[in-house]
Amino acid sequence: MESLYSDSGNQSPIRLGFVPLCDCAPIAVAMETGIFERHGLHVKLSKELGWASVRDKMYYGELDAAQSIAGIAMALGLGFSDLKSEVIVPMILNLHGNAITLSKELSPAIIQSGEGLKTFLNHYWKKSRPLTFATPHRYSSHHILIHAWLRRHGLDTRQDVEIVFLPPPLMAKHLKAGHIDGYCVGEPWNSAAILEGYGWSPVTSADISYGHPEKVLMVSGRFIREHRDKTIALVASLLEACKMCDDKSFQDDLISILSQKPYIGESEELLRNSFCGSFVTGKETISDSPFHLFYGESVNRPTMEKASWQLAGLRAIGVLPEITAGSISRIHREDIFSAAQQLVHA
Repeated sequence: MESLYSDSGNQSPIRLGFVPLCDCAPIAVAMETGIFERHGLHVKLSKELGWASVRDKMYYGELDAAQSIAGIAMALGLGFSDLKSEVIVPMILNLHGNAITLSKELSPAIIQSGEGLKTFLNHYWKKSRPLTFATPHRYSSHHILIHAWLRRHGLDTRQDVEIVFLPPPLMAKHLKAGHIDGYCVGEPWNSAAILEGYGWSPVTSADISYGHPEKVLMVSGRFIREHRDKTIALVASLLEACKMCDDKSFQDDLISILSQKPYIGESEELLRNSFCGSFVTGKETISDSPFHLFYGESVNRPTMEKASWQLAGLRAIGVLPEITAGSISRIHREDIFSAAQQLVHA
């Protein structure tokens, strides 16, 4: 995996993982603009292929912190998967940022925004295998969102379709090869299929669940016990970077940073599709609201409401046991977030 280092003396670096998606933007910006250094942090970035790698490296102590889907933090912290370790979520990195992309073989004229899904499946689906969709992880928001979208339009997710799990950067390639028929993922991996002409998007995640939390900062329990001040400084750094990511005047610089190989490593044209204020879907161009939301009290604070959205969604799709609210409060740490806010505003 590729790594970046900030040069801040001989202190041990904070090992910070991320996945090459547009919503890794706060991490990339904090590194490239020197925000980490200004907060006295020495940070080593580790670029991971997908969320299983993030989970495993957090569990085995190879990362101190990471950009993460919220469900992985909950699975590790609450122990409803095979792996359990102490982690906290001191901030939300962004809201929204996902879309559903379908193969052009699934007719936009019939399916529209999803209303014609059942008609298409009943009358036009001729393949011998089930209609197959991919999401990045069993415990991800994408898994919640695609279930909600399919059910909203009359499909039984246990019988009518198959849902598989793939790393985000591989989804467009599998769609093009015909291995899957659609997917729900973060940018730019929707635009990769759309702009090349073999995919189209009927709906964005904001259309399915407006205001839904997306990526979080996950920090290991060991790290916060040993380095509470560094954890607060890390959150403060990323809050500053989140604010820059939401600044329209910084947008060209942001796209340039993300296009670099150590981050997403894709063309600025591809990245611009979800950052330019409109989103080309392959069927139309939409510009009702920002595709990505990175900054604001309602965005970044790790509230119980945001945790509850994730847990309720996972429970609704049948992958979550009953868990008490008290357990969740050990993971979503508003006290660390508030301390970081004070540091930013000091």
